[in-house]
Amino acid sequence: MTVTPISPTTEATANAAMELEPATAGQSTGQSTARSDSSTAAQTTDPIAPESTLEPILEPTAEPIARPRRLRRSATLRRMVAETVLTAKDLIYPVFVMEGTGLVEPIPSMPGCDRRSLDRLLEKLQMVQGVGIGAIALFPVIPPAQKDAIGSESHNPNGLVPRAVKAIKAAFPDLLVLTDVALDPYTTHGHDGIVDEAGRILNDETVAVLTQQALVQAAAGADFVAPSDMMDGRVGAIRQALDAAGFWQTGILAYSAKYASAYYGPFRDALDSTPQFGDKKTYQMDPANRREALKEALLDLAEGADVLMVKPALAYLDIIWQLKTQTQLPVAAYNVSGEYAMVKAAAEQGWIDERAIVLETLLGMKRAGADWILTYHAVDAARWLRERP
Repeated sequence: MTVTPISPTTEATANAAMELEPATAGQSTGQSTARSDSSTAAQTTDPIAPESTLEPILEPTAEPIARPRRLRRSATLRRMVAETVLTAKDLIYPVFVMEGTGLVEPIPSMPGCDRRSLDRLLEKLQMVQGVGIGAIALFPVIPPAQKDAIGSESHNPNGLVPRAVKAIKAAFPDLLVLTDVALDPYTTHGHDGIVDEAGRILNDETVAVLTQQALVQAAAGADFVAPSDMMDGRVGAIRQALDAAGFWQTGILAYSAKYASAYYGPFRDALDSTPQFGDKKTYQMDPANRREALKEALLDLAEGADVLMVKPALAYLDIIWQLKTQTQLPVAAYNVSGEYAMVKAAAEQGWIDERAIVLETLLGMKRAGADWILTYHAVDAARWLRERP
């Protein structure tokens, strides 16, 4: 009920109308006249009476027409009207492969993740596929002895990545394998490209090597090659080379909007690929820029990319949404190592509910527009999703 004060003018008008009405039972005309006279006198002596002295009129409040809570009243109903649904099919699991046999090396800055020799990686992939994950992203740990200034090992047909791809596809033909096209795991200086005497990253010379790397990976059976280097024109050069060599079915997952981010630290620990000088800001994007991300994405689209990537994901949900709404290609988001490590560290301290935080975070990435999500949480998330009612 609401309380609506009646103004002096309204009260006088109401009293005047009462004088014209016949008296009702128990009420004489004289009483009505007296009330009218009394009200008129009050109006004359106190034309601006305080609201608190006025007699209120109670009126019923209209019931709300819309009640959004109706659709939240049970878990079943909430599931039926959910606008975004996260499943294991949305997830891609990044894995690290190393030379050797029987090796499993935990990564201290990424609890729950490890580097594995190929034989032990195949064992793990049995479990990965078993929880419903359909794709992996493969990253190599290259021994120091195989590194040089120009990343020559990156396009060795008998190198670690081609051998791993062949073995994985032989054991798990239905598992999609995405391979990283970049030089930083293979260079002594840790940069994604060839460096000149002045310390500058040479674009076109690097693209020529990346093209050879992509061809070797495609020949080994990679389903997607994923150039993560951020050199100009590399998507077009790789697409042309793949098609000319008959690998027209090999897709390109382009790291279209890869930012020069502080979130990559644990990943570089995993690959021992931290830059030995300077930083990557001359080729990776400035975190301040949004329009530039669309520019990069449209260039990659025009050059033949099949899927566009945003990396990192958590602080760049607006970029994911922008690429999703401004292009017609699928969009991938990389939930990177620093994002993963922060959640794991807080969970180990008991400060957060890891399961709830991970599933909410991944759902947010999908809600922003991600069709694929690369995440180190993939195996745990897939299990948790299975356990949901």
